[in-house]
Amino acid sequence: MDKLLENHQFATHAIAASASVSLGTALAYPLDTIKTIIQVGSGPSKKLGPFQVVNRVFRFSGYSGLYSGLGSLTLGRISGVGARFGVYEILTAFYKDGRHDNYVSVGEAFLAGMVGGAAETVVTSPFELIKVRKQVTAASRGPNAAAVAETAPVSPMITKLLRRYTLDVKSLTQTVSLLSVLNHKHPNMTAALQEYPWMMTGTGNPPSAMDVKRPLDVASLEGYRALWRNLRSGLVRDCLYGGVFFSTWQFLHEAMVGWKAVGMNPLPSSEEEIGPLSPVAISIAAGISGAIAAAASHSFDTARTRAQCVILPKYTAKERKFLKWNKPGKRLERWTGIHPTDRNLLFRGIGIRMARSSVASTVIVGSYYLAVDLLVPK
Repeated sequence: MDKLLENHQFATHAIAASASVSLGTALAYPLDTIKTIIQVGSGPSKKLGPFQVVNRVFRFSGYSGLYSGLGSLTLGRISGVGARFGVYEILTAFYKDGRHDNYVSVGEAFLAGMVGGAAETVVTSPFELIKVRKQVTAASRGPNAAAVAETAPVSPMITKLLRRYTLDVKSLTQTVSLLSVLNHKHPNMTAALQEYPWMMTGTGNPPSAMDVKRPLDVASLEGYRALWRNLRSGLVRDCLYGGVFFSTWQFLHEAMVGWKAVGMNPLPSSEEEIGPLSPVAISIAAGISGAIAAAASHSFDTARTRAQCVILPKYTAKERKFLKWNKPGKRLERWTGIHPTDRNLLFRGIGIRMARSSVASTVIVGSYYLAVDLLVPK
């Protein structure tokens, strides 16, 4: 009977956690869409504002464009946040072992949070890549009817690598005219040129992010490894985020416990005598911690988001591997996955990300404690 009760309580906590993560993700998702488009659409001489992004999304995709990719991120967040908090609780359990007051220092919380953030990155990377490309699609102009009407049959090369792709016939025709110095005795030079990988799109460039946003398309054109594109930036970002989040949360928790103990007489000797904090105070502390952690890790989030919108076909990756192509930038930039051309763009959208992280953390923690209080018997 006790085992059945424990399983029931575990299932209740899991359901409450999943529901709270889904709610927090949905409420903060429009801010995440705005943040992503600001990061991707900005350039050295081009700075997008939140109102510009919203107007652009409404013009191309309507109100639903702000929630494009929500399902993919929700699935990733449920598993990713579970991995982050789960690893953190396991590691802090080792820290607390043998201590009579179950005390965890701020430094210990930082280290455990870094490991939890690394676990979150590995779990959520495929979902995040699909989410980012769907968000970019929501703010991008699709092919118009005239362009589709002029489309010729797609070449076998691109048919194998990317289904349902619309070939840019106009650009291909201009490219063929530039190659007029070649021998025209070939019976069908246009079709022959399309068989070359670098001419597969008709422009000499790979398809855009809005054309490769389904998992099967990504795996076919770029390979399964692309689902974990620029993993180093993600690891550094989430390790920093997890470490700063949990250490700040632990610091605020200690401060609130100390403040609560001031008015008690006699003074308590342990936290058990002080009693639990209110769910409102805990959720507010989580929101503040989320905002600080987002600010600390934002530059790596920008680098990762921009890298996820770069399409690198499998044949290009193989060529770079055979030619021992070296990544540009300084050693630290190469190790962390930051492209040197993005140095002046790393802090674009930091305010929006801080707000998004604060709202999501507050809602997730607050709704979780509320659900547990309602569902779990005392």
